[in-house]
Amino acid sequence: MKKTKAQKLKLIRTKIDQIDTSLVNLLNKRAGLAKKTTVLKERIVYDPKREKQILQNLKKKNKGPIENEAMTGIYEEILSTCRGVQKQATASFLGPEGSHTHHAAQKILGRSASFVPKQTISEVFSSVELGESPCGIVPLENSLEGPVVETLDRLVDKNVRITSESHIKIFHCLMSKQKNLKKIKKIYSHPQAIGQCQEFIKQNLWESEIVEVQSTAKAAEIVTKESSAAAIAPEPCSQIYSLNLLKKNIQDTQENMTIFVSIEKAKKETSIKPKNKVSVAFSLDHRPGTLYSCLERFKKEKINLTKIQSRPSRKVDWDYLFFIDFLVDNNKTQAERCLEDLKLKASYFKILGVY
Repeated sequence: MKKTKAQKLKLIRTKIDQIDTSLVNLLNKRAGLAKKTTVLKERIVYDPKREKQILQNLKKKNKGPIENEAMTGIYEEILSTCRGVQKQATASFLGPEGSHTHHAAQKILGRSASFVPKQTISEVFSSVELGESPCGIVPLENSLEGPVVETLDRLVDKNVRITSESHIKIFHCLMSKQKNLKKIKKIYSHPQAIGQCQEFIKQNLWESEIVEVQSTAKAAEIVTKESSAAAIAPEPCSQIYSLNLLKKNIQDTQENMTIFVSIEKAKKETSIKPKNKVSVAFSLDHRPGTLYSCLERFKKEKINLTKIQSRPSRKVDWDYLFFIDFLVDNNKTQAERCLEDLKLKASYFKILGVY
């Protein structure tokens, strides 16, 4: 006898219910095993290297129809929940709630973590260095506006290490208590967000006063008290702070990405590991060819530099710090030789993170 559509649907739903039951049992079994690992760990529960490895392995095993990005999102929440069973992760971030850094923190640690908002990037670093928070989340670099200089400066002068990174696509929105765009007289936002929305501002709000504040979410919080002001902020802020969404996606280009990093207090010497990225800061004496001499070793050892940039050291006039990132594939020994060579030639040297 041929089954009706209703019977076929019921059969499929029965199978789905059975799978859901199995998933619940397996997830609880996983959480139980994760809890047993707590007493065996020397450091805090959050282990970004281990979790990165888990996600990479899952991507290799995933055969669809669920896309890798969606599968990663599901498992980030599973990892976060299991972490919460062991011990709830706590992190400070550049707040307030609703900022891009808050979104990045949720992606890195999961929504089950406890988040402590800070008013400035420097306050995030201080909370980690002083042990108030075991982990901090800060923006490092934007694909349009370049490095976040406050983050670079604190990576150098604070006793912390980068432990992981996350690439977040950035979408800016204009929001206000006001409903009419033409009545906006003042714009609040973070300097990087303002820089990323220059074309929109020039075309629509060229007469408006621009005020730089600590974060995009702080801008949204401020404009709740001003009737003719608007904030450039992430879309969730319009709901959090009960603001009218005047315009979505006002950034100059859709290809707008920011790298956010998690930081922890540096407790011991960082060791180089295969399949990791290494971030280093160093300075050099003013002699012809010193920079070339330092980087030449990387070429000889066939180590791929993914970033190099400079910044004033803020200690002596015209003295600069160089920041480099490179990838350690399976050439751990060669990478270690490059770092030893660089350390000998540099007047200042610090590994900012291996992650």
